Amino acid sequence: QVQLVESGGGLVQAGGSLRLSCAASGSTFTIAAMGWYRQGPGSQRELVANINNSGVTNYADSVKGRFTISRDNAKNTLYLQMNLLKPEDTAVYCCHAFLLASIPEQRHAWGQGTQVTVSS
Repeated sequence: QVQLVESGGGLVQAGGSLRLSCAASGSTFTIAAMGWYRQGPGSQRELVANINNSGVTNYADSVKGRFTISRDNAKNTLYLQMNLLKPEDTAVYCCHAFLLASIPEQRHAWGQGTQVTVSS
């Protein structure tokens, strides 16, 4: 199993920046890809960005050009640099890992989430 712990959320004014971190532990060799999801008030959970083991990244249209996802494999840590934040970016941000596992129910690991609040 893989455990994920996020940090770096907080309150920031519109136009500001935050960097989220997600530290992975446990069977990290089973991680095939990692990503960030968010769920705002009254909204469904949505993918923000993800990155696979080859470094290929994918972003939601709403964050392209403002957010950057990266991984430090030596530290087993995932990052999300968020710039030019907008009030609509306010959400709980969760780290996700897609795992190589034969049992479908064991292919996903989630962090507990970190709150990001952007004031106008």
